[in-house]
Amino acid sequence: MREIPVWSGAFDPDALPAELLAGERPVVVRGGFARWPVVQAAQQSDDALARYLMGFYRGMGIGLFQIPPEAGGRAFYADDTLTRFNFTRHHATLDQVLAGLLGLAGADVAPSLYVGSTTVDAVLPGFLDANRLGMGERDALVSLWLGNRSRVAAHYDLPDNLAVVAAGRRRFTLFPPEQIDNLYMGPLDPTPAGQPISLVDFTAPDFERFPRFRQALDAGFVAELAPGDALFIPSMWLHHIEGLSPVNLLINAWWRQTPAYMDSPVSALHLALMTIRSLPAQERRIWQHHFQHFVFEADADTWAHLPEAARGLLEPGDEVTMRKARAQLLTQLKR
Repeated sequence: MREIPVWSGAFDPDALPAELLAGERPVVVRGGFARWPVVQAAQQSDDALARYLMGFYRGMGIGLFQIPPEAGGRAFYADDTLTRFNFTRHHATLDQVLAGLLGLAGADVAPSLYVGSTTVDAVLPGFLDANRLGMGERDALVSLWLGNRSRVAAHYDLPDNLAVVAAGRRRFTLFPPEQIDNLYMGPLDPTPAGQPISLVDFTAPDFERFPRFRQALDAGFVAELAPGDALFIPSMWLHHIEGLSPVNLLINAWWRQTPAYMDSPVSALHLALMTIRSLPAQERRIWQHHFQHFVFEADADTWAHLPEAARGLLEPGDEVTMRKARAQLLTQLKR
């Protein structure tokens, strides 16, 4: 696979470049956050990292995944029924998690401990004042991901994503959104963490069962990141993530390029599965054309023949229009 391109423009972590955060392709930023205090603590030792994090911690409980040693760090389904998972969920405190990670650091074979998608401001108040992410006016959700060696199956996220490696090393394997056909995605429900995941084991792919995965690999990108490096992952790009060190910490920011009042396209997908997918083929083709006309190929000419006051949802709406449309939809769904 090809290496993910490296950002070559000016970079200031206190005021992140708009052209980076609005990009359509993934980009690696080498050393862009090397001066973060948390990165410098992690470069000293795992113990120094733990002391640094505990300096912000105020006792909030956090969720913890524990993956058995025989899984090799892969958070996945427990069997071919795809109805159960191979990990257990627990509640813990940050000091308990850090003690577990430090205690397992020297073990040849160990369970994987994984704290995922935990809001930084909630669990480490003040951390982002010392380790700044200059997101400007973007309403970003900043989360932490902490654990030892782990493998997170390829999946997609709706928001754009800036992922900063604060400790340890991580390998990212990325695929353009159109490669979803070749990644053999699992069910929409249940999922390990909310999004469907690829069923392919990237460390030992079964090409007899998943032959099109070769095409995905031909289109894929890869990068290994060190502390202080960052990766911009555009919306809906599929990404597989491996934690390669005994202690890994990732800080990421998620944001949308659209106003907060716009509903998630995932809702439209689920509704289409309920209402369109099982129609006769001829009707599906009709609705495919309608979606092309009203949504995917629509422009100002599509409804130029209508008076402005009569266009309603045909034109991009404001928050009031979207709320009215949502209320109408909810009323219809309740019938």
